[in-house]
This record gives sequence, C-alpha cells and structure tokens, in this order.
Amino acid sequence: MKQHSQTLVATRHARTMDDVYRYQRYIYDLTRKYYLFGRDTLLNTLDIPDGARVLEIGCGTGRNLVVAARANPQALFYGFDISSQMLKTASAKAAKAGVGERVFTVAGDAENFDARRAFQLAGFERVLFSYSLSMVPDWQRAFTNALDQLTPGGSAHIVDFGDMERWPGFARTLMLKWLARFHVEPRAGMTDFVETLAKQRGLSASTRRLAGGYAVLIVVSDDPVPAGQKPSDKSADGDDVTFLHKMIP
Repeated sequence: MKQHSQTLVATRHARTMDDVYRYQRYIYDLTRKYYLFGRDTLLNTLDIPDGARVLEIGCGTGRNLVVAARANPQALFYGFDISSQMLKTASAKAAKAGVGERVFTVAGDAENFDARRAFQLAGFERVLFSYSLSMVPDWQRAFTNALDQLTPGGSAHIVDFGDMERWPGFARTLMLKWLARFHVEPRAGMTDFVETLAKQRGLSASTRRLAGGYAVLIVVSDDPVPAGQKPSDKSADGDDVTFLHKMIP
C-alpha cells in the first residue's frame, strides 16, 4: 500500500511539473539565468576526467548537460527529469548543439530512479543537482539515492537556493513567496543533512555560501575533496559581490 501511495504522489508531481513547464520550457533558459546563480560555478567544480560518465538529476532543459558536453568532449553525459515536457527541450537542445551523440536523457523521479539500470551502466563518476533539490518533495531521499549512483572515487555536486540568512527580512519573505509560485522551496537543513550523510559514508563535504546565503554550493567526494573540485578557497563573506557580477551565466 505504501508503494502504491508513493507511485500516486510521483505521478501527481510529474503532472504538476509538466503543467508548469509545458510552455515555460520555451523561455526557461532565457529567464532563469537572472536568478539561478552559480550553475557555471558548479560545472567548474566537476573536474571531469577522460572517459567519465556524468549524471544530472533533474536535468530540465538540458542546459547544463550541453554546456558541460561542449567543454568535455572526452566524456559522456546523462540526465533524467520528472517532466517529459522539459526533456523534449533537452533532446532538441543537445541535437542543435551537436552533442546529441554524447548526451542521453530519460524520464525519471529523483527520489527512487535507478539511472544505472536505465542507462545500463555500473555507475557515474560525477552526479550533480542544479537547483533541483528545492523542487523534489522528498529531497533527502533523492540525494541519498544520488550517492548510490556514484562509482568508487566519484563525487556529487549541488547548487541550490540557500536560507538567505544575510538578506533583509522583507526581501527574503518576498523571494520565498515568489519561488513558491513555481513550486520551489529552499531546503532548510540541506547543508547539515548532506554533511552528515557524507560523513556516514566515509566522504567529506565542502560547502560555500554565495551572495549572502542566496545559494549554496556543495561538493561531496573522497576525503579530502580534490583541489580542482573545491567550491572556492575564498570565504563567502568577501566574495559575494564579485560572485554576483561574474557568475550570471
């Protein structure tokens, strides 16, 4: 009965996401670049080795997959999303960019989807979430599932909304209400959960807060996190303004 209930919830969520993005997908990348800060910063932390298999969970329009595939012709890229509407755009975008033969997408729910089985692979050297955990109902389960997809020595990468702790109260309230219109909810306790789970699995988590806590960037990998994958060696306090000016993709 529990499994049946979970299936119904996943189906409703998929329908909701398709309704939200049925037409938004045509302007999604144009509009999101103004507030999904840090996506390119995330991609720069991947440090993708030759022959690597990279998985994006909640790949949406495929924007990140295409950018990464262009920059890393020696790797293969995989993605899944609960919205079949978004995947239509992802497929078209990869083909138009000339990377369609190295970018593979399929429909799936982040909470329980086994990408290894779907793509017939042993695992992935890199797994990433780009502003997707804040849209997954059971985000803890989704991230736990993501770690299960990693090969030994692999790493998981997250960029998502933070708690905006340094924002004025009124600005934070307005932002949260606006995000809720798009079924987005910044995840309280995300950093603590990820760090705790990483420790339980013998991994380490490197975290950086961006723009007064507007976003958080996390890399989970073997201990210690390789230098090329660290979100930053600088403190967030001294880099917020620089980040905002440089990282609007």
